[in-house]
Amino acid sequence: MNSVYFYMLVMAAVTYLIRVLPLTLIRKQIKNVYIQSFLYYVPFVTLAVMIFPAILNATATTTSALIGFVIAVVLAYKGASLFRVSLFACVAVFLVEAFVL
Repeated sequence: MNSVYFYMLVMAAVTYLIRVLPLTLIRKQIKNVYIQSFLYYVPFVTLAVMIFPAILNATATTTSALIGFVIAVVLAYKGASLFRVSLFACVAVFLVEAFVL
């Protein structure tokens, strides 16, 4: 049981250091273009990594989820509104599950 507390302590320390070290070590503005672009896309990638597995598990079959996902990506790429993207993706999933599968 003592090893569980040790693991929790190590995990808490690592999490704390990951969040505090950048604040204490980097005080000036970051001027490197590559690091700025990397930091700009971190929230989007994190959100995508959390949402994509949920998309695949939200429907009855993975096939209908993938079809809805592809339609959503295409519409979003073409500049459709968030409401239109979600509406067409939901309709596509509904139609695939109702009539195809």
